[in-house]
Amino acid sequence: MRMISMLFFRAGVALGVLFAVVAAPDSNVMARDARPAPALTVASVSWMVGNWETEPGRVQTDERWSPIAGGMMMGTSRTVAGERTVFFEFLRIETRPDGVFYVAQPKGRHPGVDFKLVRATDQEAVFENLAHDFPKRIIYRKSADGSLTARIEGDGTEKEKPQEFRYRSAGR
Repeated sequence: MRMISMLFFRAGVALGVLFAVVAAPDSNVMARDARPAPALTVASVSWMVGNWETEPGRVQTDERWSPIAGGMMMGTSRTVAGERTVFFEFLRIETRPDGVFYVAQPKGRHPGVDFKLVRATDQEAVFENLAHDFPKRIIYRKSADGSLTARIEGDGTEKEKPQEFRYRSAGR
């Protein structure tokens, strides 16, 4: 009986090995899939560079992002209602040893609030700080028509509602 058990065990192992070879004839397939995703860099979000503005109206917001220099992009945002600036913000996206961070300084406040870049493609960037009250997430998306949308959102437990800013290129 013991001999039969060993025979079945060896046959099972042999079938397992055979299945592995047939299922993945190219041994590099597993190696390719196991590679880590490319590291996120400031260059991952360089498509945000430019001068952006919302549609003209009673209230208009503009946002400007400089080209990358010294591992950083500098930005500003300003909201004007009538002839009065009702909000402004200093922004930067910078490289640090532990990642890439979006730093917001609403009304120039120091220190700024850090949001870590957690995902980036050639059309979307997601920055998060889940410990912050609001927003917890800042998302930028570039559309096929060249427009840019910035969205701020929380986790749904706060009183603030998500906001979207739809920008077009200001071309200046």
